[in-house]
Amino acid sequence: MLSEFQLGLSIAAIIFFAVSLPLVDALFQKNKNAGYFYALFGVLVVIATTIYELSIAPKLIVPANPSETFARGSLVFGGFASMFSLIFSVGAALSILSAKEYLEREYVNYTEFYSVFFTALLGMTLIAHSNSFLTLFLGVETMSISFYVLAGFIRDKERPIEASLKYFLLGAFSAGFFLFGIAMIYGATGSIYFNEIVSNANAVRSPLYFALGMGLILIGLSFKASAFPLHQWAPDVYDGSPTPASSYLSAAGKAAALAAFIVIFKNFGNIEATSKLYDFNGETMRNIVAVMAALTMLIGNVTALAQKSVKRMLSYSSVAHAGYLLMGVAANNELGWAGVEFYAMAYVFMQIGAFTIVSIYERGLDRRSTLEDYEGLRETNPGLAAAMAIFMFSLAGLPPFGGFFGKYYLFAAAIQAGYLWLTIVAVIASIASMYYYIGVVLRMYFRSSDNPMNEKGKLATVTVAIAAVGILILGVYPSLLMNPALTGFKPF
Repeated sequence: MLSEFQLGLSIAAIIFFAVSLPLVDALFQKNKNAGYFYALFGVLVVIATTIYELSIAPKLIVPANPSETFARGSLVFGGFASMFSLIFSVGAALSILSAKEYLEREYVNYTEFYSVFFTALLGMTLIAHSNSFLTLFLGVETMSISFYVLAGFIRDKERPIEASLKYFLLGAFSAGFFLFGIAMIYGATGSIYFNEIVSNANAVRSPLYFALGMGLILIGLSFKASAFPLHQWAPDVYDGSPTPASSYLSAAGKAAALAAFIVIFKNFGNIEATSKLYDFNGETMRNIVAVMAALTMLIGNVTALAQKSVKRMLSYSSVAHAGYLLMGVAANNELGWAGVEFYAMAYVFMQIGAFTIVSIYERGLDRRSTLEDYEGLRETNPGLAAAMAIFMFSLAGLPPFGGFFGKYYLFAAAIQAGYLWLTIVAVIASIASMYYYIGVVLRMYFRSSDNPMNEKGKLATVTVAIAAVGILILGVYPSLLMNPALTGFKPF
């Protein structure tokens, strides 16, 4: 029998490094890089422990006797929960690796930045491992508070402060919806544990309150995922935040929000609660999310078409990708859930890689880079031009890159679930996105500039290379990730 210590190694490692990072900084004050390399070591340990968890528990493990566990049944381990943890930790490793040179340029290379990364990672991990609404709420808010800090980490500039304030105010507002929804579900069911609520669905005291509670929770999670109509904050926050924080927030943060959606829909997507006054059907929730996904894809892509700033274009593109990911949630089947995991990992590579290239070129401009700044990039830095082309093609969903297979799995899951109309909308949105993605490639390869940039960053370039290789591997061997993802969603 696997012990909780074995299954919870990654969570323990995250907490340990989050707490010990400031101590390392205090002990090695003369070595300014000690905290950075310790953070890199820490996130690699987290990745290793997560892979170990997946190897010993390929399927989800739910405690049989919750009262005997240290978390009283609030956490589950293995399976898709650990797979999501792996996605979050890979994203953290790439963002931390690229952060040092950016922070040194902004004169804010402090160890606290990396420590907050670990607290954000802890919140994301709690989301994926949640078996109760209390743990889910704690995970969401731990992640959100960490992102508020990361967004405003550069305190002597207006843009980061504005981004942090916007995110905080709107995030606090959405947290109220989320918490009130939990309260209503508790009042309707008498429990906050997912398995207890599902097993006693026929004994729900008030299906109407239960439905209202689920609606409020969907509102709260839609904000975290930057889904329509609660997406307006995302471009401003991503654009104004320090670029390493923007990349992690928009990629891993979005994956965490979708993990929360899956946790909810895997448990309640097919639940039915009936009373004399009101009938609740999980299909209603799925249809609402399907409409939300369609509008998110269309609005995100159409708005991205009009952007001149590359960072802002990627920010609106991130909104559109939330719509693609929500397709898997609406499908509410194993292929859809596994497709979300596959696409989330691919998106972590694509988004963090593209944002890292943006951060490299912001160094030479001391301003936000525009599309024109990338003209002639193939002449001055052919390696970065090739990597950027890979990211753009993958984001557009072209083969043979990871983004293509991610969209394929999500589209297939939607069709399998009967959402053919949603797949057609997604295809149209993807075609529209090719205009601005391929437009970047055309500027790099088929236009020249009088003042081409030739900026380089050693660690940032390593991040770009790893992300590009990751995209290629997922494109050539999609089963490498998809098979364990599907296994994680098999009945336990």
